Amino acid sequence: MQESLLSIRHCLQVYQKQSSTDLPVLEDVSFDLHTGEIVGLVGRSGSGKSTLLRIASGLVKPSAGEVLWKGRALTGPTPDIAMVFQSFALFPWLTVAQNIMLGLEAKRLARIECEKRADEMIDLIGLSGYENALPKELSDSMQQRVGLARALVMQPDLLLMDEPFSSLDVLTAENLRTDLIELWYENRLPTRAMMMVTHNVEEAVLMCDRILLFSSNPGRVSHELTVPFPHPRNRDDAEFRRFVDHIYTLMTRRAPLVSEASLDGPASAPPPNPMALVLPPIPINVLVGLLETIAAAPLLGRADLPLLTERLQMALDDLFPLGESLQLLGLAELEDGDILMTETGTRFVLADQDERREIMRTALLHHIPLIRSIRAVLDERSGHRTGAGRFRHELEESMSPDYAEQTLMTAINWARYTELFDFDEEADQFMLDRENAGY
Repeated sequence: MQESLLSIRHCLQVYQKQSSTDLPVLEDVSFDLHTGEIVGLVGRSGSGKSTLLRIASGLVKPSAGEVLWKGRALTGPTPDIAMVFQSFALFPWLTVAQNIMLGLEAKRLARIECEKRADEMIDLIGLSGYENALPKELSDSMQQRVGLARALVMQPDLLLMDEPFSSLDVLTAENLRTDLIELWYENRLPTRAMMMVTHNVEEAVLMCDRILLFSSNPGRVSHELTVPFPHPRNRDDAEFRRFVDHIYTLMTRRAPLVSEASLDGPASAPPPNPMALVLPPIPINVLVGLLETIAAAPLLGRADLPLLTERLQMALDDLFPLGESLQLLGLAELEDGDILMTETGTRFVLADQDERREIMRTALLHHIPLIRSIRAVLDERSGHRTGAGRFRHELEESMSPDYAEQTLMTAINWARYTELFDFDEEADQFMLDRENAGY
């Protein structure tokens, strides 16, 4: 059996609110990470993956549960665990070598030892010749290599990476990803295990030995998958593509309906707050564009999600909110790793602008309680105006202030497209114009 380096046990993390019930970000998350493996955390935005990574690093203490590092409670950051962030986070006034040596100097190692380790890491990560360059003189790829070198020069037992390639273009990310994996499987990296957050399913299958899929609201481990392919892996291999497609299928599969008779406890649980629906910051024209893409040849109303991400050059975290928004509005369905247009979605694509606006208006009023509630209040008021504060406060009863503001702004943008209502930013009020007041 491989040694267990990190153990997460029944981890709970909540977002604490002053005036109402705390919101869980992570709930009952448990797993082990062993020496010699790369583990990927995959899931949609808001599933708590980055929060879990910070808990694993000792930077954040969980609200409940325990984190064990080599069998002992992890009570704070340790030099045995290093972290690479999505942003490069380099000190702009320091050279490449100085940025890399920063952590070593904090450990009060002798100067000659710091320089020796830094030189070795510069050669290993492909930074030779750039030792005296400032970050502004480097490409994004080279800056991320500096970030990796700065973490690895500490010779950590565990390297944590939070979307380390997401800020890079496709080709640059592929090169850096390939270099890192080659060094790992040649046993040249000074670390015993790696764990990474990624929104790219294909990237997780290319790199990881094990993948933890996270569900959202709150974040939980919904599936644990062992990747069965040896390295180097071929993304064009049929089995590889089937495995990627299987992950998309799991991520788009709806939870089964459970009858009240099969539930333990009271049969009449309180219904969820309909206002607790977080709306992603997606413009209507982007949703329309995706619908038109799916409707056109060669997709003709049904698209395989892995192929669609490749075709549109979109990351998982960009595509899923689009598909889920279309599903929410009744214009498409996510099913077994595919996105397929509904009859309403097809009618929308074939319609002219006025009919499209009418179809979308009906969808918003029927499926988005926040928009329906705002419109109802505006219709009741003689002046057809109402403050946004009451709706913002109601949203904050079920979500963080940031998500509440995001949801409010998305509702405004979607409503403007359909002319359901408008928003006076200076007065912080929703309003109807005279033409739409009697709709």
